[in-house]
Amino acid sequence: METPDCGIPPELARRMSMAEQHEYLRTRLPRRRALVTAGAVAGGLLTGCSGDGPRSTATGPSAAAASTASRVPGSAALPFGRHLAFGADPKTRMRISWQVPAAVHQPYVRVGTRPDELSHKIEAEVRDLHTPGVTGVRSALDQFYVHAALDGLLPGTTYYYGVGHDGFDPAAPAHRSTIGSFRTAPSAPERFVFTAFGDQGVSRAAAANDHVLLRQKPAFHLHAGDICYADGTGHGERTDGYDPGYWDLFLKQNEQVAKSVPWMVTTGNHDMEAWYSPDGYGGQLARWSLPDNGFDPRTAPGVYAFTYGNVACVALDANDVSYEIPANLGYTDGRQTAWLDRKLAELRADASVDFVVVFFHHCAYSTSSHASDGGVRAAWLPLFAKHQVDLVINGHNHVYERTDAIRNGEVGRPVPIGASTDPTRDGIVYVTAGGGGRDLYGFPAGVKESYEGHVKDRESVESFQWTKAQQSRKETVEWSRVRYRGFSFLSVEAESGARPRLTVSALAQSGERIDHFEVRRGA
Repeated sequence: METPDCGIPPELARRMSMAEQHEYLRTRLPRRRALVTAGAVAGGLLTGCSGDGPRSTATGPSAAAASTASRVPGSAALPFGRHLAFGADPKTRMRISWQVPAAVHQPYVRVGTRPDELSHKIEAEVRDLHTPGVTGVRSALDQFYVHAALDGLLPGTTYYYGVGHDGFDPAAPAHRSTIGSFRTAPSAPERFVFTAFGDQGVSRAAAANDHVLLRQKPAFHLHAGDICYADGTGHGERTDGYDPGYWDLFLKQNEQVAKSVPWMVTTGNHDMEAWYSPDGYGGQLARWSLPDNGFDPRTAPGVYAFTYGNVACVALDANDVSYEIPANLGYTDGRQTAWLDRKLAELRADASVDFVVVFFHHCAYSTSSHASDGGVRAAWLPLFAKHQVDLVINGHNHVYERTDAIRNGEVGRPVPIGASTDPTRDGIVYVTAGGGGRDLYGFPAGVKESYEGHVKDRESVESFQWTKAQQSRKETVEWSRVRYRGFSFLSVEAESGARPRLTVSALAQSGERIDHFEVRRGA
């Protein structure tokens, strides 16, 4: 029998919020094809819309996957796509996540301080995700994500781990090659490097960036949204083109890095996947285990904070405030912004924190294709100034662009390549690091690239910002200091001591440095 079209007409979808679209599609879907939503993750539950009620996935497969589990032996379900993330305290907490191609029984992690001694066994949780065959791209797909929480770890310690389940033991000789490792944050600040980019996707360029990034030996990586591009349209609408199979490819691609480097993600517009929950984040909740210290980790997985050494990192969900792409505009009713104000005040009062770095997707300041988002500026820039944030990292525009120090919306101090800046005096430097691997953008007509070794300074650039009416308002800007149209990422070296500093470098995919500057407070 032919399956009815259960999508939302495009002209209707454009006028609906994510929650309204979810409710529309939920009520129109036949009950036999109702979605499984990834909710109540803290309790290990997935809630089905078919009327069967909640069901536990903490120790075994869901009812929807039971037939698959009976057909596939555990020895044939090989784990893949391992990815790490810190818990709320990087010194003592790590989250290990991975994927399996079918439902498995009794998943677990083996962990120890030696690769040949993994006697400690920790139970893991399966979060299964069902995508119905109405996305216009592929037939229905079941995916199985597994997560383990490691708490009570020792600071500054290297741990070895292996992931497994009934029928697959990573400690067995045949599977020893799957053992990975990670290192917890030190108990006292010391020199370290972290990396950052946004807009990665699945491509040769994305994989190549991973290789260069790994050579920096980062303590962690910040991913500023638009992670995988399973949703290739990015409007946050039910009519977006969507293929969840891209997540399988993405996690396999990134395993080479993310199995040892905590991969700290936040959400972009392409990460609002409308099939799973009213706000589009049900898929994120199934795939990622991130610090649960945000204002509401059950509904906003991309909002959290952690401190590593002398650097505090704050992840935000800019979909909540974006004027350009308003599918989730205001979905937290201001709670995220209130949390941000409290969190920044708390971090600034912490004597062990020298620097505060904020990362999110939509650009506060950029001249490339999406330009600047007026919603981000209105909601968050006053708080960044109030609490003297030291560095802001964005994605969204698939280029590298870096501003001068900006104070009160204007250039507070020029920061040419190689210069030093003081946020307490000069203002904040904003970096667009959107060259993670997705197809590249450009700059306004007639505006040349300007980067290390190829400086083409200019006094002003004609650009625009998005208004609340979803209109682009022209503006002439003087803050665009460095511009590079190529695949790239940030590498930030943090030093503590009597004169703490952040040395911020941008590296091209070739490894060539295209920008660098210093951040020093009270210099």
